[in-house]
Amino acid sequence: MDLEQVGHPGGPLITGFAGRQIRIDGNPRPGGVILTPETAIDWDGDDLAAAANLSTPPEFILLGTGATLVRPAPALVAAYEARGIGIEAMDTRAAARAWSLLRGEGRWISAALRAL
Repeated sequence: MDLEQVGHPGGPLITGFAGRQIRIDGNPRPGGVILTPETAIDWDGDDLAAAANLSTPPEFILLGTGATLVRPAPALVAAYEARGIGIEAMDTRAAARAWSLLRGEGRWISAALRAL
């Protein structure tokens, strides 16, 4: 059976996982990745700046913390909330599903996903 993407608002698509790597638009990424509605950027897991520095700030950042949920530091969350940007932390697979669903709705969000 062939599947066809209908009504996608554009930007990078998470197309699966390959071992510990995340596949973006069919291509495995060697480590973490930051996704914006416009692009995918390699991410070393430290700085979230690229996820927030868009011409129009995202509604919130999905933070995929790897194979398990790890809560971000309260100071980090507070710093982004002061800028009007929420952070929603979850394991990377859940964040990938949320990214696909919310971007499919046309939501202006970012994601920072650590490798599994």
